[in-house]
Amino acid sequence: MNSIKLTISLGVAFLFLAGCSASKSSFVNLKPLTSETVPLKNGKISDAELLRWSHLDLIKDTIPGMSVDRAYEELLKNKKGQKVIVAVIDSGTDIEHEDLKGRVWTNAKEIPGNGIDDDNNGYVDDIHGWNFLGDVVNENLEMTRILKKGDDGSDTFKKAEKKFEEKKQEAMANKQQLDFILAADKAISEHLKKEDYTLEDVKSILTSNPTLGNYKMVMVQVLTRTPAEEFKKGIEEFKDYVYDQLNYHLNLEYDGRKLLGDNAEDFSTKFYGNNQVWGPDKKHALHGTHVAGIIAQVRGNNLGGDGVATNVEIMAIRAVPNGDEYDKDIALAIRYAADNGAKIINGSFGKGFSPQKEWVYEAIQYAASKDVLFVHAAGNDGEDLNVVESYPNDRVGENEIANNFIKIGALNHDYGTKMVADFSNYGKKDVDVFAPGVKIYATVPDNKYEHQQGTSMASPNVAGVAALIRSYYPSLTAPQVKQILKESGVAIDRTVIVGGEASNKASFTELSVSGKIVNAYNALLMADKMSK
Repeated sequence: MNSIKLTISLGVAFLFLAGCSASKSSFVNLKPLTSETVPLKNGKISDAELLRWSHLDLIKDTIPGMSVDRAYEELLKNKKGQKVIVAVIDSGTDIEHEDLKGRVWTNAKEIPGNGIDDDNNGYVDDIHGWNFLGDVVNENLEMTRILKKGDDGSDTFKKAEKKFEEKKQEAMANKQQLDFILAADKAISEHLKKEDYTLEDVKSILTSNPTLGNYKMVMVQVLTRTPAEEFKKGIEEFKDYVYDQLNYHLNLEYDGRKLLGDNAEDFSTKFYGNNQVWGPDKKHALHGTHVAGIIAQVRGNNLGGDGVATNVEIMAIRAVPNGDEYDKDIALAIRYAADNGAKIINGSFGKGFSPQKEWVYEAIQYAASKDVLFVHAAGNDGEDLNVVESYPNDRVGENEIANNFIKIGALNHDYGTKMVADFSNYGKKDVDVFAPGVKIYATVPDNKYEHQQGTSMASPNVAGVAALIRSYYPSLTAPQVKQILKESGVAIDRTVIVGGEASNKASFTELSVSGKIVNAYNALLMADKMSK
């Protein structure tokens, strides 16, 4: 995936409701509270709050979380829900993670390891899901694949060619910057005779060498803003990003699909890949493992963070490489999820070109026919989706093709002008609602935990709330759950910065269809009312 309003519908009768269960009719009597009553948070968010800010409450904490903790404390205590299967279509999932124990879907119709397709679904030994990528890790961007096919005179080719050149120039500029930083880091390390140096170490350097002096000046500036350990980690991540772009994403000679041995343009061949749902190496399953944890990591066990949902099982489906996903893989992944019992699909991926988008549209419609909700990340380019196309989506032109698809923008933890994540896409037509997506703490491979950010994190937060609704109110349909997520949210009537540019401001009400941020407490109140 390309690195995705406040009249508050919470009630004034919180104290009265504290002991009520989610099934009592008193929920209907809640009255809306306007955003003017919510003060801006004074001071920096604490480390403890940062570990679970997406679960906090705007009223109690002045942090634009989803009121998940409040929902559990005041609405769900002593209530039992039913299991909900959530399919995570992603880069792979470390299903052996300590904080996902008991949260992984198992295909009861398959006998593990016997090499037989016991359930006759075409996928041999698909015990916990399926890996449509086999051992493939890296891939081209879709624009690169379009260029490799040659100029067919289409507008799509012209747009892809233009975008490719922009991306290539950006990548080369990034490489130049990376080379300078790496050279500076190497020179400083050699001069100090140690790799792990501090700001004070750099300041202590005395030299008449103009090159070393220049490096010193730059590194003092860098380390003044960024702790040394964070700088080292950041530069390695930046290095990976730059060389992934040059070696794989924008490399016209690279063919990642060759390793899989499947023709991505032939939809008649559907049974390929393998059952290793984390892929050839768990380290490449970081993104999917983090997404799964946001939804389902065990609550209250003092390990890492807490998941949004408890009565949930993750169906791991690997279909998103390091690069752009193929439409065929995504379409088949959606159909696999729908055919094997998923009630919610999380899709934290996306791209700007989609040559076989009809396959994906048909798969989304197929999922709709099976009453499956598709929760999708809006993307991380800081762009207006009213102007820029992003796939997958749920419309052809102005016509909606399905009513089970909801697209999610990302929030920052600072309530106020900076509450929209600077990277988040937005758009009054395509983005339905916003949810927390900055510095979200969750599982990563090999029993570790990290803060990650993106609309990729906002989407599973919403998928988790959807799972809560479908667990405690199983009679509600996918379109009804979508309606609840949008309409029950907290409406924000503030001017905010969009796209990370301080000069680019807009009313939050104009950034999505609903103009709201997802709220688990409100959603359960509305679900209770709608289910009667």
